Amino acid sequence: MTGVTVRQISEKADLKKFINLTREIYKDDPNWIQPLTIERMDVLRADKNPYYEHAQVALFLAERDGKPVARISAQIDELAQKQWGPNLGHFGFFEATDEEAANAVLQAAEAWLKDKGMERMQGPWSFSANEEVGTLVEGFDTPPCIMMPHGRPQYNGWLTDHSFEKAKDMFAYSIDLRNPMPDRAMRIVKMAEKNKRVTMRPIDMKDFENELAIIMDIFNEAWSENWGYVKFTDAEAKHAAANLKPVVKAYRTYICEYDGEPVAFMLTIPDVNHKLRDLNGNLLPTGIFKLLYRMFNGKEDRCRVPLMGVRKKFQKGPLGAAMSMWMIDVSRQHVEKRGAYFGELGWILEDNDGMNSILLEIGCKVYKTYRVYEKQI
Repeated sequence: MTGVTVRQISEKADLKKFINLTREIYKDDPNWIQPLTIERMDVLRADKNPYYEHAQVALFLAERDGKPVARISAQIDELAQKQWGPNLGHFGFFEATDEEAANAVLQAAEAWLKDKGMERMQGPWSFSANEEVGTLVEGFDTPPCIMMPHGRPQYNGWLTDHSFEKAKDMFAYSIDLRNPMPDRAMRIVKMAEKNKRVTMRPIDMKDFENELAIIMDIFNEAWSENWGYVKFTDAEAKHAAANLKPVVKAYRTYICEYDGEPVAFMLTIPDVNHKLRDLNGNLLPTGIFKLLYRMFNGKEDRCRVPLMGVRKKFQKGPLGAAMSMWMIDVSRQHVEKRGAYFGELGWILEDNDGMNSILLEIGCKVYKTYRVYEKQI
């Protein structure tokens, strides 16, 4: 195969080609769920996504005979450089129909980053640790949950052939919500329940903005030293809140307090991806009505925990683990009563021993592995 050309894009029509490429790539994959075009446009447009306020971004589209065959982003995040060192460039949104097309967009992204003085190229970050991270390397036999990437088995080989090496693996855990906590885990939960200095409460939806500020403060502290993490800016927190508010419910969002100080939280949302499958990314003309009906009339049969955090002073102690398990158990009970049977918790860094131990203790299983790669350029 020959004749691949790569160009940097910015026009709205090209953004739609960038988004719609996955329709072709995954047309024979029964586990692929095409994301909503309107949501992807919200992520990729500079006037919509506050990530662009602290990052330079280039989007590249490869074509063969006028037909899109690969895509990639290249980005330089000034906040990531402050946190993780200078001369670090990222790539993301990597998809390709074949290895020749993959090489073409990887070379384009690398050249763009190198031209701007970058010496390391790391990804996929689409765009950051606060959005979709990594490419799937294990777990292709199940569909992705909401806000999680998918991938093709060939991508790992194509990236390593392009001199990328593994930087870090991340796990997604599954849990059968119909099963009660194991006895040993419940004994740990009782530790938090009996501690008179600890209380747990659902968030106050009438005071959503202030509750979100508490959650973001805990999250930014709890994750500040996690590999690859970049703090939410105020604008990004508000943007995330606007996107999440329609699916946030008090009965599955909890805050733990110690002597009245908020020290831990957990947010659970419904996995709406499987409610989108037959919409093929389109809300119009009738998709919006189907989605609304399914959201408000159907069971919350699948759930995901996208955000969770415990303040640093509790992270390595038994009380931190107990609070985490307590929130998981209470949330599990509430969503199970409403018909939920499946839960996903992730992503979790492979070397986050504390959280990995907690999740295994409560009966979770690793069912997907995502990988971030890096190379010197």
